Amino acid sequence: MSYGMARDDALSLVNEHLKNPNMIKHCLATEAVMKALAEKLGENPEKWGLAGLLHDLDAEATADDLSIHTHETVKILKGKGLNDEIIEAIRLHNEHAHPEKRSTVFQHALAAGETITGLIIATALVYPDKKLASVKAKSVKKRFKEKAFAAGANRDIIRECEKCGLELGGFAELCLTAMQGISDDLGL
Repeated sequence: MSYGMARDDALSLVNEHLKNPNMIKHCLATEAVMKALAEKLGENPEKWGLAGLLHDLDAEATADDLSIHTHETVKILKGKGLNDEIIEAIRLHNEHAHPEKRSTVFQHALAAGETITGLIIATALVYPDKKLASVKAKSVKKRFKEKAFAAGANRDIIRECEKCGLELGGFAELCLTAMQGISDDLGL
């Protein structure tokens, strides 16, 4: 099934709009997480993966100003003919810029999935080898409880995994495993 854009074209778009290697890695990590979530929840991994890969296209252009972040991304993706449901999930992963709230499993999954990637990476970076392979899901869950650790990883948004029918421990394990699967691409 076509969603209006092939994965290679989506990756080219990411590389066109994002220059910071860590932002690109964040998008790749979110893509991996979203594909794993789709498989777990019986959804389409291609569709969910595209949402993960493309969700932060305007992060650098908006300088992470949450009042406008996603507006430019939506314009770009509509112009490319991307599937409306993917665009809507991307738009609502940042509720600060829109009056609407997330309401679908897809929307909650993208918000929770992209947010937990930061917590997982921060957890890996405190290990001596700084490798995802060393991280265990229980460590991520432990760090989740430490509010000062990776403070930018909004715990309330991560908890939206529960709106997808997933408890935090299982969600953390699934996301960690997905990221470990692309650890070479992430440099971790």
